[in-house]
Amino acid sequence: MSGEVPDDLVRAVEATLFAAQEPLTREEISRHLRGADVRGALDELARHYAGRGVHLVERGGRWHFQTAPDLAHLLRREKDEVRRLSRAATEALAIIAYHEPVSRAEIEAIRGVQTARGTLDVLMEAGWVRVAGRREVPGRPTLYATTPAFLTHFGLGSRADLPGIGELRAAGLLDPVDEAYAVLMGSDEPETREEDEQEAGSA
Repeated sequence: MSGEVPDDLVRAVEATLFAAQEPLTREEISRHLRGADVRGALDELARHYAGRGVHLVERGGRWHFQTAPDLAHLLRREKDEVRRLSRAATEALAIIAYHEPVSRAEIEAIRGVQTARGTLDVLMEAGWVRVAGRREVPGRPTLYATTPAFLTHFGLGSRADLPGIGELRAAGLLDPVDEAYAVLMGSDEPETREEDEQEAGSA
């Protein structure tokens, strides 16, 4: 595409993505363009933007433009967070991401403590967790799973890109929930922890 005039379909796909309020699947882009096959156009646009200030990326089957990682710090602005995740919410999010779909009871079994209702509410309000149906067992408990917004926020193409326990520890990302992640991933490290559900309940 560099040095060449892009064809009308490539331009139309580019315009559709720029105008979209949220990431779009290939099928959604195609519907916007009267059923056109947009696979080649997406590949061409991704190559074109690969070395530029914004990249065209696919996260969880959805396409969107994002700032090039090495330039993100230039555009970062102070903004109010919807809510700061408590330790309990952070642990619940990790469990859902690695074990989805899971029920509240299964989350509690892994954490070893009860999970306050507000904990899952915070994750759902952030757009990172969704209801994924019910398990076909007595009581039919609600199941929870992550969303495409979770993948987008953390820069993951799919859940297969989630880091392993060694990578998380090496990057220093396990503090202050190192013990919870260790137990989650099957480490033999002893777990010493204090309950903080009061914080989650008030979040």
